[in-house]
Amino acid sequence: MKVAIITDQHFGARKNSKLFHDYFLKFYNDIFFPTLEKEGITTIVDMGDTFDSRKGIDFSALSWAKNNYYDPLKEMGCKVHTIVGNHTAYYKNSNKVNAVDLLLREYENVVIYANSCDVKLDNLKVLFVPWINQENHEEICNHIKKTDSSIVMGHLELNGFNATHGHVMEHGTDVKIFDKFEKVYSGHFHIRSDNGKVFYLGNPYEMFWNDVGETRGFHIFDTETLEHTPVNNPYRIFYKIFYNDTPYQTFDTREYKDKIVKLIVKEKTDQIQFEKFIDKLYASGVNDLKIVENFDFSGWYSKDASDEFESEDTMSILNRYIEEADVNLDKSTIQKMLQEVYQEACEMI
Repeated sequence: MKVAIITDQHFGARKNSKLFHDYFLKFYNDIFFPTLEKEGITTIVDMGDTFDSRKGIDFSALSWAKNNYYDPLKEMGCKVHTIVGNHTAYYKNSNKVNAVDLLLREYENVVIYANSCDVKLDNLKVLFVPWINQENHEEICNHIKKTDSSIVMGHLELNGFNATHGHVMEHGTDVKIFDKFEKVYSGHFHIRSDNGKVFYLGNPYEMFWNDVGETRGFHIFDTETLEHTPVNNPYRIFYKIFYNDTPYQTFDTREYKDKIVKLIVKEKTDQIQFEKFIDKLYASGVNDLKIVENFDFSGWYSKDASDEFESEDTMSILNRYIEEADVNLDKSTIQKMLQEVYQEACEMI
């Protein structure tokens, strides 16, 4: 049997931005739903963080999720196994109060897993593991030891994997507790990565600037071969343009409609030509345009390093700054705190 695995959908993201939800919807309508129909898939595993904010949800975001995701899946006869993630649990140290359980009770085809549970997918026994916290840590560890499931699917924060660009998790769960399993699939980290046994599958679409350059989408899992196949999302919302006295007359701006664009100025010798370039971008229907210029890195970095710095995302810059800082502090802890603060700040935009 083929199963669709999707994770970290974050409905209601960016303060329920219409721009972002229109972008999300394009993925679901053009890629996700057609693939389910083509492959005859009627079982979906949602590995957590279905909704974005643990503290509450905008009514319009809930309506959007029901109308554009849950209602179509119900009409298609799909069963949705939904694992509680840290963004859908109201308390940081408990999964008992969670958004998916409270908001989706009307859907008989949606099953919520706030506790670890062995589930049969066709003839394959799979252990579902929700967000591990102070309250359930001992119970889940005991379940992991006793289960005879060969596959794990969950929302895990494991050591040794990239949480974001340039930041490797060092204060999470020891990955060794999953050594007995053939494969482990997880949400939580939005970047795809693996060590041959543990696979972080990544989220379906871009949400922040530090998502740029990463392949995203969902996966199809085969319960017989235990292999997973990515189905990539071809759509982007963030774009970087490097301006190097670029002729505005020949520059194609059609792909930037309703996009968020960062224009990085490398060389600008003609102000009038530059302003015409900007005007053409705005005329194309760019949603948001940020211009980055006048960097002076003399005495700090080489030219190649400054080029890299100009195009880096915020979290990479912050993480690199911490790495290079001469301080007698636990740098990984500081990086994790910065990541959490940055994420919360982005959610307020």
